Amino acid sequence: MNKIARSYFFSNYFYGTCVLALSMETNFQLGIALNPPLYYLFLFAASVWYYTKSYTSEASYTQFNQRAYWYKTHQQIIFYSQNILLVTATLAGIILLFQNLDALRSMKIIEWIYLLIFPITALLYYESISPKNPTHNLRSIGWLKPFVISFVWTGVVSIYPLIFASIEKGDHFTLSWLEQMFFLKNFLFIAILCILFDIKDYAADHNSQLKTFVVRLGLRKTLFYIILPMAILGFISYIFFALYRGLPLSRILINSIPFILLIIVTWSMQRRKSILYYLAVIDGLMLIKAACGIIGVLLFKIK
Repeated sequence: MNKIARSYFFSNYFYGTCVLALSMETNFQLGIALNPPLYYLFLFAASVWYYTKSYTSEASYTQFNQRAYWYKTHQQIIFYSQNILLVTATLAGIILLFQNLDALRSMKIIEWIYLLIFPITALLYYESISPKNPTHNLRSIGWLKPFVISFVWTGVVSIYPLIFASIEKGDHFTLSWLEQMFFLKNFLFIAILCILFDIKDYAADHNSQLKTFVVRLGLRKTLFYIILPMAILGFISYIFFALYRGLPLSRILINSIPFILLIIVTWSMQRRKSILYYLAVIDGLMLIKAACGIIGVLLFKIK
């Protein structure tokens, strides 16, 4: 079971699961029909491929880095998996492109910005943003790194389902006030998880002089001066979202569970944790958040 768990989390298939769950939560929370299966297939394959590509591109494989060492010892499996994922994403993307070609041709500039800004940001996370400095990418800006990751994640799971729904209907996409609040809520939640994840890389980031929050401020100040205030702000943004939609109290309580768990996990980070804890528990909060959001909609309809 331990080997299966490591394979599931280290291979980034868990991230693909989280992307699907959070995307579906967006549809449920905002009252939009689910996107077609082909869309979710493309999203899953592209997400897992991108994350795995970033890890396999890392030069150092050591036994002291369990995740990197796992990649080194499973190179053949990863090779086949990556090829299958790339072919799947490419074919699904081409089919979706031809199915919605007329709608794409009629899109406005602002819609193209919404569509392209997130993959471009993901590309610049690893690729240089300065021709004169090949190592000067968004990832190299320590304090900005978690917000860049959260921006891309939130865009993919909170904006793309809405854009694709508009494309299918032949409508033009506009980001409403309600959808902006939903974006902010998700952005803050995922950004907190990214900052928590930086705690795992404290030693490596310190040695490479990458000035993340935990390197700059230390563990306790990061937890209590950065993460907890952001968690409270994220919860407040959810309350505004809930009141704006007129959600019943029972649904508000269910959707509050991820924020409560986030505070508990933050408190637990005062002690060193294993890499599987970060992957399964911290990133697992995304899955819990999606589950609570979907369950709340299914059990407690707005009257």
